Amino acid sequence: MPETVYIRKASYDYARLEPVVFELLEDTLAGRITPGMNVILKPNLLAPVAPQTAIATHPLIVRAAAGYVLSKGGRVTISDSPAIGSFERVISATGLKEALSGLNVDFRQFSTSAEVSSDGPFKRLELAREALEAGLVINLPKLKTHTQMTLTAGVKNLFGCVVGMKKPQWHFRTGVDRQMFAMLLLEIYKAISPAATLVDGIMAMEGHGPGKSGTPRQLGVLLASKDAVRLDWAIAKMLGLDPEIVPTCKAAREAGLVPEDFIVTGDVTADTLLAADFKVPDPEGLVFGPGPMKGFLRKHLVKQPVEDPGLCKLCGECWKYCPAHALEKKGRRLSFDYDKCVRCYCCLEVCPQGAISARHTLLGRLIGKLFGK
Repeated sequence: MPETVYIRKASYDYARLEPVVFELLEDTLAGRITPGMNVILKPNLLAPVAPQTAIATHPLIVRAAAGYVLSKGGRVTISDSPAIGSFERVISATGLKEALSGLNVDFRQFSTSAEVSSDGPFKRLELAREALEAGLVINLPKLKTHTQMTLTAGVKNLFGCVVGMKKPQWHFRTGVDRQMFAMLLLEIYKAISPAATLVDGIMAMEGHGPGKSGTPRQLGVLLASKDAVRLDWAIAKMLGLDPEIVPTCKAAREAGLVPEDFIVTGDVTADTLLAADFKVPDPEGLVFGPGPMKGFLRKHLVKQPVEDPGLCKLCGECWKYCPAHALEKKGRRLSFDYDKCVRCYCCLEVCPQGAISARHTLLGRLIGKLFGK
């Protein structure tokens, strides 16, 4: 039987939001939660940011999902491994702690890793033991753009199950080749195997996401499915994008995981455009050209992370997180070593001020004008 992608119109008015979340989770999880089962809710908790920034999963969606699990007799643990800030600070700043006050839930940062085998190119993965050993995982991503992955939704959200500073290590291993990173994300998704994915697309993010360089964009929808791969594929199409420009979708297609046998049902049809002009980063490749020339071409033709000195406070988050150690403070400015930079754009993702963006080099802009791009 074909898998189903459910889509419902919604807002952050909790009285109206809760029944919609309950219905979507019942559609995808009916009969799966048993009394006493340990259920992990995995929202996007990238950083200590307010809900209106559209960077983290909205706390009221997490509250509604927790309420659904509790109504079925399950035990709720809310977990993630934030890129910046302490877990306590993140759950406070995002409004999670306040929104879930009064509910019998645990907040627990992913802190220990366990090794699992993989049938993909990486063979073995180290992922959060808590997620691997949970009775059930509910994936609660935010719908956002991503400078490296074009979109981050169901599949990409589970990268948060990589604990702490192991994330930039993976970025360093794969960042120069976005399709290799996409294959890693697909393997993580299969290893965690969430029972359901519910995407917060009420206030999404477009532009140079997924951090403060992006722009909030009202879409007014929640989307859910048992299958995050098909869900991401449907989201791309509803945003007017060719799913093949989303590396995780392309990787899934090449792995035979996106047959055209899924159904979109709910408040809109599969042909509905949620936003015809939704702005995404350029889907340019990071590795191209003949072998001896790849380094030169990547350095001079692929977008580079650059600093806005008017916004940068030299807080150090970017150079502490950079997997290639391609950033440092020099005087009152940031200094980028573009020979080392692997173009993973982690610095954009973690910058608390939104002071880093991706821009074409002079040569890249000249070539773009020459070919009308």
